[in-house]
Amino acid sequence: MSVQIPFRRQLEFTYGAVDSVGPGIRRVIAENPSPFTLYGTGTYILGTGEVAVIDPGPADPAHIQAILQALPDEQISHILVTHTHMDHSPGCAILQQHCDAKTYAYGPHGAGKLEQGVTVEEGGDMEFQPDELVRDGDVIAGGDWTVECVYTPGHTSNHMCFALREAGALFTGDHVMGWSTSIISPPDGDMAAYMQSLEMLLQRDDQVYWPTHGPAIEDPKAHVQAFIAHRREREDQILKCVDEGVHQILEMVPLMYADTPEFMYPAAARSVMAAIEYLVARGDLVAAGPLNLESAYHRP
Repeated sequence: MSVQIPFRRQLEFTYGAVDSVGPGIRRVIAENPSPFTLYGTGTYILGTGEVAVIDPGPADPAHIQAILQALPDEQISHILVTHTHMDHSPGCAILQQHCDAKTYAYGPHGAGKLEQGVTVEEGGDMEFQPDELVRDGDVIAGGDWTVECVYTPGHTSNHMCFALREAGALFTGDHVMGWSTSIISPPDGDMAAYMQSLEMLLQRDDQVYWPTHGPAIEDPKAHVQAFIAHRREREDQILKCVDEGVHQILEMVPLMYADTPEFMYPAAARSVMAAIEYLVARGDLVAAGPLNLESAYHRP
């Protein structure tokens, strides 16, 4: 039976405009819509007077100006970065030309994998270096807001969510999006870490999620449970392919993603690769060669 996930609730917004979306929470959406970003990157502003900005977005001067215009009489004191994909962190450098705020993040692109001895050489904002490193459980406080750092590796190895304590809100970046599941692309993307991070969120009591892409998630635990079920369904599809004689990822993708446009197949293949790495690590599959898109995979 297919898992149903509540995607694609419509947003009402105007590019460049600031919307008050919750207590102490404002959002400006960058004009960078795509099959990977939906309407575009949602930059969040926390608090009043002395504010934090989460994910300044792409290197788009017009978007940075929209953020600044939303704060004519306020000061940006902190810049929080969920992760270092190109639609999230490059805007930091432009924003810092207009304020004295420091950037806060888990680390540069690939930081979580570098700690494990895995080199990540592409796929992100390689120029970004946070001014301040943060770890799971760290607390960052501003004028009228308090944020807890919640480490959620998987989509990237340096992915950090931020919980606004005053609102019971978790800013989930791309870890839990409001319109689609995330692409998990090895080597920086890691399906085992992603699943563990999802399970961890079920132990929290956040009341609402604000993702970087898509609408608010107002029933967080049900949404996360659906994401977990979806990934398990993908695992079942992979094992079914293998049992039916389909052993290579590029042959599995058209069968598993029959309703997906073909131009999305390369991204889908990366997620299948991540799922297979997880299945191999668990002993559910073995590889007839190195773990890559070209190898054949079999039952042990």
